[in-house]
Order: sequence, then C-alpha cells, then structure tokens
Amino acid sequence: MKKTNEVLQPEINIGLVGHVDHGKTTILERLSGKWADTHSEEIKRGITIRLGYANTTIYQCPKCKELPYTTQEKCQKCKSKSSPVRSISFIDAPGHETLMATMLSGAAIMDAALLLIAANEECPQPQTKEHLTALSMIGIKNIIIIQNKIDLATEDQLKKNYNQIKNFVKGTIAEKAIIIPISAQHNANIDILVNAIQEEFKTPKRDPKKVPLMLIARSFDVNKPGTEIQQLIGGVIGGSLKQGVIKIKDKIEIKPGIKSEKDGKITYIPIQTEVVNINSGSNKLNEARPGGSIAILTKLDPSIVKSDSLSGGLVSHPGGLPETRIELLLKPELLERVVGSGEEAKVTSIKKGEPLMLNVNATATIGVVTELKKDLIRVKLKRPICAFKEDRITLSRLLGSKFRLIGIGSIA
Repeated sequence: MKKTNEVLQPEINIGLVGHVDHGKTTILERLSGKWADTHSEEIKRGITIRLGYANTTIYQCPKCKELPYTTQEKCQKCKSKSSPVRSISFIDAPGHETLMATMLSGAAIMDAALLLIAANEECPQPQTKEHLTALSMIGIKNIIIIQNKIDLATEDQLKKNYNQIKNFVKGTIAEKAIIIPISAQHNANIDILVNAIQEEFKTPKRDPKKVPLMLIARSFDVNKPGTEIQQLIGGVIGGSLKQGVIKIKDKIEIKPGIKSEKDGKITYIPIQTEVVNINSGSNKLNEARPGGSIAILTKLDPSIVKSDSLSGGLVSHPGGLPETRIELLLKPELLERVVGSGEEAKVTSIKKGEPLMLNVNATATIGVVTELKKDLIRVKLKRPICAFKEDRITLSRLLGSKFRLIGIGSIA
C-alpha cells in the first residue's frame, strides 16, 4: 500500500469509448470529479470533439472487505480514512462518426478500455461496432463493458439490451468482458465499477530502463495574452510515456518536428529542447515513468506548440527515435465488411490513387496510394510520420463524406 503523502503518478491509461451520447463524459466526471468537455464547441453541442483527460486516485478502505476500493479519501460506507493504492489516467474519446481519427489517436495510448453501451437503445449502435473493432486492431484486450442509463429503461428493456450485448461481443476480444449496469446520472453502481477497474485492469509491466518513448497527444502555450517577453515560459507537450523514464533537465528530441518550406520543397526539422518541469494533473513530478497522462514544460518557443501543432509526434532522448517517413510501403489486412456505417458494405480492394486515412501511434494523416504490388501498397503521406517498423497502422477509407475503418497495415 502506498504512503499517504506520496505523490502518485498514474500507472495506466484507461479509455472511455462507445457510440455518441452514451454517457462517456458523465461517467468520467463520476470517476474523476472532472468534466472533460471544456472546448466551447463541445459545450454548445453536448458532445466530445477533442480527447478529454482526467486523473483519479483509487483508495482502499482498511476495514471494508466487500467493495473496498473507492475514489474518495474517506470510505463512504464506514467513514474510515482510506489509503491510496494506485493513480490512473482516463481518456475520453469522442463517439461521433466524423471524429473516428481522434478516437484512434486516443486509442494509441490506451492500456485498457471501458466500452459504454446505452441500456435504452438497440445494441450495437454503429460507432459501438467501430470502436470495438478499433480496439481489437490496436491490440487492446482489457475491456469492461458498461451498460449505462439503466434508469431510462424498463426491466424488460434491460434484459433485452443485456442479451443484445452478449450476442454482439460473442467471438470478439470482449466476449469474456464483465458487464456492469450503472446509471452515471444518478451515481448508481459507480462503486462497483471502481472496484472492477482496480481488480480487472492490472498495471502493465513496463521497462523503465528502455530508451524513453512518449506519444504527444497535445501541445499548447500556457502564457496569457499580453505577457511580457521576459516573463514568457516555454511550450508544453502532453501525452503518455510508453517506455523508459524522462526527468527534469533531460535533453529531449521531438519528431517529425517543425514544418519548413524552401524552394517549393517541404521538409520537417526535428526539435531538440530541455525538460523544465513535469506535471501529472496538479502534481509536480521529478521524473515521468511509463503509464498515465503527463504534461512536460519545455524551453520551446511558445509559438511552436500552439493549437496542438506538435500532436502526433514522438519524444525521446536525442537519437532515440526512428526516421521520419513521408511515404510508407504497407502490407494491408482488410476487414470483410465496413464497420460503423448503416449498410456495412463489403470491403473492396485498395485502389491506386485513392486517399486513405492512416493512424499510427497518436498521429492521423492522409495518404494517397501511389503503387500496388502483389500484397503491398505504397502510400505517399500528406503529413509525415515518425514510426517504428513494428507499429500497427489502422487504415480508413473515404466512403461518402466520412472515413470508415477498413483494416490495418504493417510496415514492409
């Protein structure tokens, strides 16, 4: 058990995924106390547009044997003082069909997932299917299914919905996942969910001795407009460390880096800078370890990091990152049918000249197929990526006005 005065860095990233308006952001608020939809357009439209982040600490009551875990410092049943055992990071992924690229970028840093399904609707909904397929492709096998909005369904509807869920996940990575009925709106069974998260989602084994590798999910300037030049502080990059350790005063390298255009030719220049501070939520850290969401304050010019301009990039010590690629030779593995759309048409072969959306690590980019080989395709990228040969790349095709998930590719 952790010491009560010890700062806990999150050890695991847990995603909240599922169809739009099934309650992901409300559940995140119940688990963390934070409302993740803070973008003005999100508030206006009532949906998640960008990835939302929130940390929470799980505590253990020393007296209660049944459901001993809570997110409160004081046990809600016996009022005993609880002790912190683990901190976790949640990632709220958008459920709207037009924001699949954002969901896939978030999935790249997830270790486990909560799949939300509304009890008062037919199951599965289109993006419920698409999100489960995406989790399978990316290799996320640790899943808990949440049957939300039980307060809006009759007993017969709940039974019917439960059976629909069981039929939907049969033969998938979620076939053996537990199903927890809750009402996020009325805080019902949230305690059961917290205990299931602690017991079902074990912290992945990670090697802190490896060369560090951080996936950038966001980058931003924290200076207020009108700040004097001498008082400006450097840009911030946020994301998750997959392996290794990053410490204050470390020299780091960011790829692909800054876009540069000269004589009509566009290149990307890697950036090197120094770590000034590391934060996890409101906690300051001396070093970042693998797992959980972190924010790194750097010595970068704030103009470089504005508006998530570095999102999708990779961070390591200088020399620790692979080459930046402007084209890829891929071996695709296609699904039999398109998921996420109503008609679920058969997936046809990839054609020369067609645009594809590719997601690798936390990057989303468009690529045009320039060459077809026996079982390989060559893709010219609109925006370069920094990727290792073993990285999994999801492929989406433009069908109508939306990109739909059609398969996965490996770098040849």
